[in-house]
Parts: sequence; structure tokens; C-alpha cells
Amino acid sequence: MKIPFLNLHRQYFRIKNEIDEAIKRVFDQQIFILGPELKKFETEFAEYLQVKYVIGVGSGTDGLILSLLALGIGDGDEVILPVNSFIATAMAVSVTRATPVFIDINPETYQIDINKLELKITQKTKAIIPVHLYGAPCEIDKIIQVAKKNRLFVIEDACQAHGAEFNNKKVGTFGDLGVFSFYPSKNLGAYGDGGAICTNNKELYEKILRLRNYGQMEKNYFYEIGKNSRLDEIQAAILRVKLRYLDLWNKGRRKVAKLYKQNLKDIKTQRITKKGVSNYHLFVIEHPKRDALREFLAKKGIQTLIHYPLPMHLQKCYKSLGYQRGDFPIAEGIARRILSLPMYSELKNKEIKFIINSIKKFDS
Repeated sequence: MKIPFLNLHRQYFRIKNEIDEAIKRVFDQQIFILGPELKKFETEFAEYLQVKYVIGVGSGTDGLILSLLALGIGDGDEVILPVNSFIATAMAVSVTRATPVFIDINPETYQIDINKLELKITQKTKAIIPVHLYGAPCEIDKIIQVAKKNRLFVIEDACQAHGAEFNNKKVGTFGDLGVFSFYPSKNLGAYGDGGAICTNNKELYEKILRLRNYGQMEKNYFYEIGKNSRLDEIQAAILRVKLRYLDLWNKGRRKVAKLYKQNLKDIKTQRITKKGVSNYHLFVIEHPKRDALREFLAKKGIQTLIHYPLPMHLQKCYKSLGYQRGDFPIAEGIARRILSLPMYSELKNKEIKFIINSIKKFDS
């Protein structure tokens, strides 16, 4: 049996007619940038998140960069973030010429260690970027408390967490700004790059609208240095269709996750924080013989991935920051043991059983 890590074909063919109709609508209108589809998607996504404003941008990475720029963060500033995230979280900080300050993680949730957070705050600290890693909410309420106490901005990296909730509220909506990615593999994925920023702050909203479009307030009048980062009409039209199915797909992922957990009780998995509801963008296990298990599953036709094999402080691009191996022992240890199993709502029961039984055979 061949089981890919992600099968987007199944999702597409279930909504093919709606997707094709949405794309045709854009071609019929012949408006491809900053048109009606984007405006409607921004409104619909804002309603879904229960926030005042959403701004569609070119990617999740751009969303983080534009958020930092809108908050005036730059050269000489420091931004705190967990050391185990996709590299874009840190690179966004670096692009603004600010310095990413890494922090180790909770060994059970894989999220930023709240107990170590205040120890990293200095006079140069301007913001915290908590990451809702793998689609599981971090302890955002405690992070907000620390931020308010120290007068810091909070930019939520919710790039993997579309529809995830903390205390019955969508993640991405707790901080000053929340950022989402619409990379094709995400729970709410486009058919190309795309991203969005959400906020309840009108001033930040209006500033980011300018920054994403060269700093324009009106055509050909540029009020500040911006960039070209706009969610295009085709992707917006596709996302409008997919948004209607997001909760259903997330429900399906939670069903798959429940089956994994019920049948792999002896294997450690990410603990979901209290009051949190994960969207299970990824289902990650820990195994002491991770590489051997991965090879065993591959021979069975089961594709797995590692998210992420090397913490950010050990990446060559951050050698100049002076971190050494052993500086973040929990993240480093977990990186050697984690493995991401196939996870999508269209997984069939027989496929899930095959994955589970294959893992059990390896451990027997």
C-alpha cells in the first residue's frame, strides 16, 4: 500500500467544480490583483476569525515581515521566539534587521517554555512571536500576560493553525497581530503562495494595507517604503471556496489524530495544552529509533517527514548569533526523535490502520 504524507488530489476532486468555477470567475472578470475576490475573502476570513480586519498578503513569511515593519521593529531591536519552528519565523525578524532571540521549549507540548520567557527579556526586546506549532495552540494567555507586563508586542505565528482554538477563541486573534500562511499543504491552503494578517487595530490595519502595496495610500502616491506583497485574485477565489470546508476538514483531522492516539498509546505524542483545540496540521510522534522507524515505514510505502530536523540556532545562517550545540537541550533532543505521520482528513480507515499496525510491528 502506498500512502503519501499528504494527498491533495483527494481534496481537490471533492470540490473540483467549485474550484474550477471560482477560477473561471476571476478569468471572466479579468481583475487579477487587489480585486473583488480578495476583498470578499478578507471579509469572510475576518468573520470566521471574529476579528475586525484581515489583510491578504503574498505569503506567511511576508505576513510576519509586514507585521514587524508595521510595529516599527528594526535595527537594534530584539524579538523572542521558540527555537523550534520553520525557519521563516526567525528569518522574518532578520529581514527587518532585528535580532531573533531563541528560547527552549516545553518537552511535552513542544511550545515555547513560558517559565523561561521573562529571562530572555532585555531593554532591547520589542516583541514576542509565539508559534502555534503543528496547529496546536501554545499557552497564549500566559504569553499575553508577560507581554503586557513588559510592554511588548505580540505577533502570533498561526501559519499552521487555521481554525485551531484556545479557550473557545480562534488562535491568531489574541495578540496585536496574527499571521497565517496559505501554502498549499496547510489546512487552509491555496494553489500557490499566499498569506494573511489579522488584527483589531485600525491603525495597524491601514498601515499594513499601505506596506503590502509599495507604501501607497492612493495610486502613485507613496507615503512610506513598502513592498509588493499581495494575495492575488485567483488564490483569493480558491481560498473562499476552501474556507467553507475548513471546519469540516479540521474535524476530519481530529478524527484521524484520535485514532492514532487510541492505538499508539505507548508512543509519545505532542500534548495539547489545556483549553486548546488543535487543528492537527501535523501529527508528530517521538520515537527513540526515529530514523530506523522512518526507513521501516518507507519500505512499507508509508511516507513520513520530520518537522524539523535541526533547531534554528544550529542552522548555518544563524552561526553569527553565536549559539552552540547544547544551548537548547530540549529542542535539540526532540529534533532527533520526532516524526510526522501522514495527516489529512481524506485518509481512509484502512490506511490509518495500516500505518498504526506497521508502527506496532516495528516496535514488537
